[in-house]
Amino acid sequence: MCPPTPPEFNRLLSHKPRELRSGAGMNLDSRRSNQTRPLRLVAVLFLATALPWLTGCVVVAAGAVGAGAVAYVRGELASSVEADLEATYAAAQRALAKLEFAKIDQRKSGLDALLVHRTALDKRVVIQLKKVTDRLTKIEIRVGVVGDQELSLTLLDKIRTELK
Repeated sequence: MCPPTPPEFNRLLSHKPRELRSGAGMNLDSRRSNQTRPLRLVAVLFLATALPWLTGCVVVAAGAVGAGAVAYVRGELASSVEADLEATYAAAQRALAKLEFAKIDQRKSGLDALLVHRTALDKRVVIQLKKVTDRLTKIEIRVGVVGDQELSLTLLDKIRTELK
């Protein structure tokens, strides 16, 4: 038990603003929460910046180091095929037509191509083609905002089938 405080101390304490008095108007829980507020802020900021990096699943299928390797990272499927850009672009168009996806946009240049379609369930399908060499093309497929691994692999398989 604490000894009683001298009257002079009480008088000095009463002249301080209410906010400066120890514990005035605050219970122990609110003082404790004020002390942990910076830690909570740091934790929230850390999670907000790290979460996009932690949520992507990574799947790598066995294959050749160059063409044929498949990687699924953060909702995007990436692979390479041993074909020139023009043939890969035509194969992607045929594959999407056979799947009866609605065409939104298609563009092609000498170095890359972009195909944007929608499924019957209104999922956005984006296929990007990039020329690596004269006989090697990189394919990147994203379905929806967060990705759909199964549909992406199906599309890649259809494109490869159309290339044969």
